[in-house]
Amino acid sequence: QVQLLESGGGSVQAGGSLRLSCVASRSIFSVTSMGWHRQAPGNQRELVAHITSRGSTNYADSVKGRFAISRDNAKNTVYLQMNSLKPEDTAVYYCAAYNGIRWHAWGQGTQVTVSS
Repeated sequence: QVQLLESGGGSVQAGGSLRLSCVASRSIFSVTSMGWHRQAPGNQRELVAHITSRGSTNYADSVKGRFAISRDNAKNTVYLQMNSLKPEDTAVYYCAAYNGIRWHAWGQGTQVTVSS
């Protein structure tokens, strides 16, 4: 079971940027995809961005053009660069690993707060 540890959350004003990092406890070469999800109070957890082992990416419509997911397999790390942040981006952000069937491993989450 891979363990995931996120970092990089914090508080920022609208229009600002943050970069989240997620380090895996072992090589993630064998993982089909890595993803970033978020959950705001009272809302369901949603998939924000994911990246396959080959580097193909996909994004939720709400973050397209503002967020960018990337991975460094040599460092077992996945990143989420978040630009032009909006108050509605406020949520707990979770890193997750996909085994081809389901999102099977989750980090503990990191809080992102965007003030207007």
